[in-house]
This record gives sequence, C-alpha cells and structure tokens, in this order.
Amino acid sequence: MSTTPATARLMDGSGPARRLVEETAARAAGLTARTGTQPCLATVLVGEDPASVTYVKMKRARCEKAGIRSRHIELPATTTTAHLVATLEGLSRDPEVHGILLQHPVGPGIDERAAFEAIAPEKDVDGVTFSSFATMSFGLPGFVSCTPGGIMRLLDAYDVDPAGKRAVVVGRSAILGKPAGMLLLARNATVTYCHSYTADLAAAVREADILVAAVGRPRFIRGADIKPGAVVIDAGYNPGNVGDVDFETAAARASLITPVPGGVGPMTIAVLLAQTVDAAERQLA
Repeated sequence: MSTTPATARLMDGSGPARRLVEETAARAAGLTARTGTQPCLATVLVGEDPASVTYVKMKRARCEKAGIRSRHIELPATTTTAHLVATLEGLSRDPEVHGILLQHPVGPGIDERAAFEAIAPEKDVDGVTFSSFATMSFGLPGFVSCTPGGIMRLLDAYDVDPAGKRAVVVGRSAILGKPAGMLLLARNATVTYCHSYTADLAAAVREADILVAAVGRPRFIRGADIKPGAVVIDAGYNPGNVGDVDFETAAARASLITPVPGGVGPMTIAVLLAQTVDAAERQLA
C-alpha cells in the first residue's frame, strides 16, 4: 500500500500566530501595568523598497494590536554604513527602546553585517547578531532568528517532533537557513544543509522527513523529489506570492505543508513581538 497521502494537510500559521500574539499582548499589558512603561520596538528602514515598506507597516500595525509601542526611523537609500551604525548604536543606548528591528536587505552600498552588529544583544529581538546566533546554538538565554523560531513553534503547533528525524535545510543564510538547522539539531534531528554547491540536491531532498526550503528561488523544490509523508516548511517568499516549493506537486506527496503566504510569515511576526516583550521584561526587571 502506498504511503503517499492524497493531499497534504496545511500547516496554517495564522492560528498559532494569533494565539502567540494574544499571549504576548497579555504579557505586554501586565508589564505596562506593573512598571508604567510600555514595551517599545524600534524599526529602522533604509530606502523605499516596496516590499520592505509593506513589511515594516505590517509589523508596526501588529505591534499596536499587541500593546507594543512602535518607533519608526526612515533613512534615505543614500545612507552610509557609518550613519546607519550610528543610528542603531543610538537606539541601543536609548532606555526607552527595548527591541530593535533593522529591515533587511538594506541595499548594496551598506555593510549589512556591520549594521547588525551595532544592535545591542539585549535588544536584538530579530536574532540577527553574532551574539544571538551563538547563544541560540549553545542553547543559552537569548533571542532566536524570528523566522527559524517561528518554524519551530509551527512544528510544535502541529505536533511534529523533530527528534530522530532527518531534516534537510535548503539554504544557508545567516538569519534563516543556518539558524533553522541549529534549532532542529537542538531538538535532536539529524540535519543536512544544502546549497548551490550541493551535488545531486534532489537526492538529498528525497531523504528529508522534515524539509525547510529557504533558498529564495520560486518553485525551486519539485514535488517529485519530496519524500512521501514528509513535512514541508516553505520559508520562501517570491514575487507573485510564490514560495520556494512547487506547492501543488509537493502537496500530493507531503503529509504536512505550509502555504505561501499564510504559513511561516505570520509566525515570524508573532515571534518578533514575543521577543520584544521578552526583552522589555528583562530590561525592566
């Protein structure tokens, strides 16, 4: 008898994200009542990339609903690395700011890593600094990268235990692929990273009990290469609301699959808000 499901069950992130935001809002309200200070997230946007502008507006709107104050800083596309670093360092010193989000990408003329490292670790609620990656990798208190953190919460929401599973992460970016693999490893999965130099990528994908697609190429992962019954997490978002996985063909073989949009995205924002309140609680203790 074939183990291939007729159609995969959707891993809709909207419900789990809504519950997390509700919990976060309750914590934010309690913290504000106890201390007289509302948690504050500062967002920094360089340039006017339409997608980035939309993302920041969405995050600010979600902040307001969760009882988190939002401070927004817009910088022109001509901003230098030095000016951006100085801006982030200023926010890091500001006691009224508890979390900092630098919307990325920041443009070709800026040293993005230098900008990330200007964020104080205790305010790195997006989990983009060296410090956050290290604490996450060693299982120490700190902040996880928001999308990988959202992926792990989504797996939990759908009762997917990574322990003993073979997880394949396609993509190795510093804020998505690499931390996703480390979080899966911490949950006792056997992790394989794949990338542009991987020989016979399809063969590696076929071994995945849990597949995380984070390569940034539309419909890059073919359904024919999905292991029957696999859990497919599509962390890609490409023009036209298309993920990194060919959804229709993959859904015919997977047991669970995230939609794009509506899967990983809502969880990413929910984790950002939760970590902002975490940061505020620590700083106001």
